[in-house]
Amino acid sequence: MLKLAVLVSGGGTNLQAIIDSIGEGRITNAQIDVVISNNKGAFALERAKKAGIESKAISPKDFDTRDDFNEALYQELVSRDIDLIVLAGCLVVIPEKIIRAFENRIINIHPSLIPSFCGTGFYGLKVHEKALARGVKVSGATVHFVDEGTDTGPIIDQKAVYIEQDDTPEVLQRRIMEQAEWVIMPKAIDDIANGRIMVADGKVIRKE
Repeated sequence: MLKLAVLVSGGGTNLQAIIDSIGEGRITNAQIDVVISNNKGAFALERAKKAGIESKAISPKDFDTRDDFNEALYQELVSRDIDLIVLAGCLVVIPEKIIRAFENRIINIHPSLIPSFCGTGFYGLKVHEKALARGVKVSGATVHFVDEGTDTGPIIDQKAVYIEQDDTPEVLQRRIMEQAEWVIMPKAIDDIANGRIMVADGKVIRKE
């Protein structure tokens, strides 16, 4: 059984999609061991509580230095023997110590088709604002493993979503969540939990 730690910063809609997918059998051989937020007021913590999942707020504001915060987060994850860290709307930059300790065991959802509209500064509504400003006709979401770069890790899955003429960033954000993020993130977790993918030469290989 794959032990998950889900890291969140806000409302937790992707967390809810994971919780629902486990409950409905779309994710098998996996369970959420803990939900961790850097934001004590994150509604995601309430979602976890309602689902009977242990939740913790580990905020940089409670530590003297960023290194102290990073160490506390590292110790929390290691002490639980976490198999897979899921970044589900997590705005914390994951320290290299954690990335090295959990190589190819951290996944993230990004609200565009990487390599478009990704990298430093591209998060949340900003991604959709840039996509609409550029006038692209198709956007979507990407699930990828996390490495030391920003949105540069091996891509696990992607799903395209068409942009409509009257879209606002908020409308596009919601459509991409519903049609892409809430579909491919649970699927990626299920694939990992059931040994269907591996990483080789910096790319994700799907096993037959």
